[in-house]
Amino acid sequence: MDTGSHLLLGVTLAGLAHVNPAVAENPALAQALMIATIVGSHAPDFDTLVRLRGITTYIRYHRGMTHSIPALFVWPAVIAVPLALAYGLTDHAGLLYVWTWMAVVFHVFLDMLNTYGVQCFRPFTRRWVHLDVLAIFEPVLFALHGAAAVWWLAFAGEPGRIFPAVYLISLLYIGLRAWQHGREVRRVRAALRQEGVCHVTPSFHPFRWRFVMETTERFYTGRIEYGTVMLEEIYPKEKSNEIIRATMGIDGVRAFLGFAQRVHVTWKEIQDGYEVTWSDVRFWYDRKLPFGVDVRLDRNLNVVTHRLGWRKKAWDPPFV
Repeated sequence: MDTGSHLLLGVTLAGLAHVNPAVAENPALAQALMIATIVGSHAPDFDTLVRLRGITTYIRYHRGMTHSIPALFVWPAVIAVPLALAYGLTDHAGLLYVWTWMAVVFHVFLDMLNTYGVQCFRPFTRRWVHLDVLAIFEPVLFALHGAAAVWWLAFAGEPGRIFPAVYLISLLYIGLRAWQHGREVRRVRAALRQEGVCHVTPSFHPFRWRFVMETTERFYTGRIEYGTVMLEEIYPKEKSNEIIRATMGIDGVRAFLGFAQRVHVTWKEIQDGYEVTWSDVRFWYDRKLPFGVDVRLDRNLNVVTHRLGWRKKAWDPPFV
């Protein structure tokens, strides 16, 4: 999810911790725990610092080892132990660790539910897991947790009563979105009557989804609005040739292929050589394929330039 939502859930997890009398009765512990859950809710995304080394490094490492199985246990230790020492709460170090662990796990769980996905089963597999259930920003969840946090912090609401209800509603909402997702996948399959892999991805609107279906010969993309399936574009698959193969050793293309799920590649002849375009069809929007790698080759199939990234403005959809 987006950074703001992760941080907000860190606050509300600290509120949920007040169900434990030890937290509710100890202001120092409550303060330390608030810091722990906020930092823990964001910690896996500290890997965004690799963006300083360029988009290729970012694509290769973002949501990788920092979201992995070992990281679920390392982050809480890195955060909770120093806080326990700083606040003189070594007797409660275990409690701080557990709630920080919950914050880290919830972060990875929410990332797993959106379209970008996460390599949460590393080091056992580098497979990307994306369940396509939640958008990168969920207005319902943000409003629910934001209102609860304000009620608690600004109006002295009782956290031990507020936040169990908030998290129960949140889990029910996620369950509802998962049910919606499954229903929309079935709708697309019934409408297209094609055999293949079907992705249905959410938007900020609860009843508007996008889909891409990959068959052996082509990609089908379109929208679902209020239960109506609308096919928009069909992308035929390009057969591999020496021009396409000449780009596969480029660092940017290798990073892209390690991340992309539904790979579409095209090429065309230009004045002084060839242009090869790699795209991930999962992120199609408005009849365009805005994420991928653009490579220019000369007549001898030597790489002239290449660019990995988004072919859109940062403020334009899709948001992943």
